[in-house]
Amino acid sequence: MKTRLPSLDELIVAFDKGLRTVFAPAQSLRATPGRDLSETDMTEEQRRLSASLMRVNHSGEICAQALYQGQALTARNPRAKAALEQAAREETEHLAWPEGRIEELGGRKSLLNPVWYAGSFALGALAGLAGDRWNLGFLAETERQVVTHLERHLGRLPEEDARSRAIVEKMKEDEARHATSAVGHGAAELPEPAKAAMRLSSKVMTDTAFWI
Repeated sequence: MKTRLPSLDELIVAFDKGLRTVFAPAQSLRATPGRDLSETDMTEEQRRLSASLMRVNHSGEICAQALYQGQALTARNPRAKAALEQAAREETEHLAWPEGRIEELGGRKSLLNPVWYAGSFALGALAGLAGDRWNLGFLAETERQVVTHLERHLGRLPEEDARSRAIVEKMKEDEARHATSAVGHGAAELPEPAKAAMRLSSKVMTDTAFWI
């Protein structure tokens, strides 16, 4: 199958989506997980830790949005494109939930979000050009690694911070479902060097976003 290059209109729409993802307040159709839970007393140190971890999660969702939008832009098969666009729509909610929690905790979003978005979008577009099976394989592996990352955060979040923990638990559930969906649509298994490179780039982002 020939490589599908995006049209000018598609590029303009993708640029608009990028601006909205990075700079506009995210919206969620679903209720924020844990919103009915009472805010418990935490020390200032615990609040700072929770805010930093939620900032990392927010930046991770910025990256996910960019990846899926880049992949959908160059996807060839309509079913693969639809799966990627559906994942991107649900990731918008994953942007809104930690964003709201960061504000409640008195924290801030990563100053490097435009950088994370641009780099991830480029990677996603390249994955799409590689072919739909590899495109979906990249989606599946991304989601598996995100699930592992969220599990680690559940181990680090203060037990007292039930509201943040509820958000992370629901995000983890959704990400696992996205991975399963990608496999069901014919995702190829990525080679181990590709997985290792993805883990390394993810570590750079998470370690940096924790502080900046």
